[in-house]
Amino acid sequence: MEMGMNSVQPNAQFPVPHKSLSLDINGNKTDIVISKYEDSFMVMVTQIGCMGAILVARKDESVFSDPTYNVSVLFGKRDEVSKVIILFNVSGSGSARSLMISHGLKDHSQATMKYIVSTIIENRLW
Repeated sequence: MEMGMNSVQPNAQFPVPHKSLSLDINGNKTDIVISKYEDSFMVMVTQIGCMGAILVARKDESVFSDPTYNVSVLFGKRDEVSKVIILFNVSGSGSARSLMISHGLKDHSQATMKYIVSTIIENRLW
């Protein structure tokens, strides 16, 4: 499996703090944009050049129980790949902000998904 990072471009000039990454994963150009808004984070991952399924995860905390995560599908199907990415990133955020993720992928293999998740974690803004 060939994987490599072509560029990472943090941009402080844009009104919303964000990072843009362009990766080559098994010959598939993969673009990732991670944005930090006042009340949420947005992660866009695409190999098809546009947004795909869009999901939102919110962390619900209670003094009487462990936190729970509410995942809503805004567009597209709720599949296990999306759920894993969202829950992994939200649980690592330590934040009450919601996380919106959009993914349009050609390659849904486990190795590709692990690489995308680790790249997001390494470049997260939370």
